[in-house]
Formats: sequence, structure tokens, C-alpha cells
Amino acid sequence: MNIYESAEDYLERILILQEKQEGVRSIDIAHDMGFSKPSVSVAMKKLKEAGLIIIDDEGFISLTKEGHVIADRIYERHCVLKKLLINIGVSQEQAEKDACKVEHVISEETFEAIKKNSK
Repeated sequence: MNIYESAEDYLERILILQEKQEGVRSIDIAHDMGFSKPSVSVAMKKLKEAGLIIIDDEGFISLTKEGHVIADRIYERHCVLKKLLINIGVSQEQAEKDACKVEHVISEETFEAIKKNSK
């Protein structure tokens, strides 16, 4: 399934927040990403309609199996790329920014080669 970069960012953020705290709501995502609550709510509705998240009656968000696969893939790319950039001398702050951009556009072949050769 092809999804937009912003959807991948939201899924990745849900995954990260779930590691930090017990339950994740739209307001947590909005605060963490610096977005407005209405913008996040619209995005969550789209992710729910796509079958990538579940929102329970209390507003807690969880990833579906498919959503988790996408979030894990993006987060792995982010971590590997950030580490590579830091290892070649890029500042941590810039590596974070650049990894966020590259993680969405890099091909699977290129990513696997980077991962293989950065160990």
C-alpha cells in the first residue's frame, strides 16, 4: 500500500509515543508533533478509514497490524539513517532532520545496502 509521507510520520509518531506512555490520544500526537488538534483529528480519521489505526471509545489510538508494519519500517529507516549521518560527521540535530526526509523516499534496495554496510 502506498501512503503519503505525512501518514507515515503519524504512524511512526504513534509507535514512538506508545513506547513512552501507556495510551496515545490525538492531543498527545498534536503536542508531540507541534500540530493543531483539528489537523491531527483529520489525519487520524483518514488513518482509521485506511485500516491503519484503531480508535477506542475513550479516544485511545493503537496501530493495526498493517499500521504497525508501516510504522516499524519507517522507524527502522529513521534510526539507521540518523546513525549513519551522525557517524559521518553530521550534527545530531541535522541528522534528525535529514533522516526524517530521506526515510520516506529512499528505495528498499538502497536502504538494505546502507543497513548491510553500516554494521
